[in-house]
Amino acid sequence: MDWLGQKRAEMLMQVLLLASAVAAFVVGYVRAEFQLMLLVYAGGVVLTALVTVPNWPFFNRNPLKWLDAAEAERHPRPQVSAGAAAVGKKKSGKNK
Repeated sequence: MDWLGQKRAEMLMQVLLLASAVAAFVVGYVRAEFQLMLLVYAGGVVLTALVTVPNWPFFNRNPLKWLDAAEAERHPRPQVSAGAAAVGKKKSGKNK
């Protein structure tokens, strides 16, 4: 799943859960049955999980382009020098 696919899945999850909560409330209120309301909401949660958890193809529309291993060897990561590592450390001792 790419970054935009994660954003789509999150948005879709929020919309589906909100819609199932509203539908469950309306059904429970009209029928005056708390258990039915919980069943409708549980069905909405299961439907939301089935739609958003698997890695569906519409979540992979913008794939990431990774660096090839050969290309990575030509451009090594910068190394942290000892002086730069010491700059971030706090001095220990008491201030008088």
